[in-house]
Amino acid sequence: MIDTTITQDMLESYTTERRNERSMDIDTKSSIDILRIINAEDKTVPFAVEKAIDHIAGLVDDVVAAFRKGGRLIYIGAGTSGRLGVLDASECPPTYGVPPAMVQGLIAGGLDALISSIEGAEDDLDEGARELERVGFGPDDVLVGITASGQAPYVLGAMARARDIGAVVAAISCNHGSKTFKYAKHAIFLDVGPEVVTGSTRMKAGTAQKLVLNMITTASMIRFGKVFHNLMVDLKPVNRKLVERSKRLIRQATGCSKEEAENAFEASGRTPKTAIIMVLLKVERDEAERLEKEGHGLIAGAVSAYEAKQGKRQA
Repeated sequence: MIDTTITQDMLESYTTERRNERSMDIDTKSSIDILRIINAEDKTVPFAVEKAIDHIAGLVDDVVAAFRKGGRLIYIGAGTSGRLGVLDASECPPTYGVPPAMVQGLIAGGLDALISSIEGAEDDLDEGARELERVGFGPDDVLVGITASGQAPYVLGAMARARDIGAVVAAISCNHGSKTFKYAKHAIFLDVGPEVVTGSTRMKAGTAQKLVLNMITTASMIRFGKVFHNLMVDLKPVNRKLVERSKRLIRQATGCSKEEAENAFEASGRTPKTAIIMVLLKVERDEAERLEKEGHGLIAGAVSAYEAKQGKRQA
């Protein structure tokens, strides 16, 4: 049975609902003093995230494992937390060239809640589970419940369903007693303290959540082979600017000339990652694609596979 009880006494125990002693008289301050108080509080957020890195790393490992067997990363949240999940998911396809379905964000109230407040939607315990059914959520997928307070029934219902079907479940919350942690393999507690404006979790809590979501998808995509050194190599050249950026990317990754980059870009079927392997190893497109597959999608893995083959031939 999922406990969705919320009382005034419970709210008083939540870090996200406590009053911040450092901003008690903020309403009497000048604009610059208000901004200094906000800025001083914001500076504490990365340190709260730092304390959770071990737990975030464990989640990243499971996300990468899911990706490698065709699974997906699904975020689910309400209000600000839900919007942040949708935002992070929506930025993965243009940044890393992945299919839109690979990383998805679900929000209480649906897409209308992205631009309008539909806060009551978070109280629907069954709707979160129904959302998972609509997207065909399965045991190979990973669910990350995002809720600052950690009490949203919409999120709790989804997490309970995901756990019951054997999927990896994680929770991101800013309260030590978050109910979401009960259903999570990876409990990511972000102790950002009370907000500058009491209960306004779009501020420090939202900033902390955004940092963590950035870390999850960025680290997962790096591990999944979408980055070579620190270059985004799965760029999709869908317009003239990105075509030129792709050619520049090939040059940056290989040190080749402009002409070599342009030739490799066209010969690769306008696929920068394949072109980079072609230039680095001086192989044709078919061989580059085979090596990439053997290297589990990583350019470094493709290079290792090539070197291993060369070593066998020489032996």
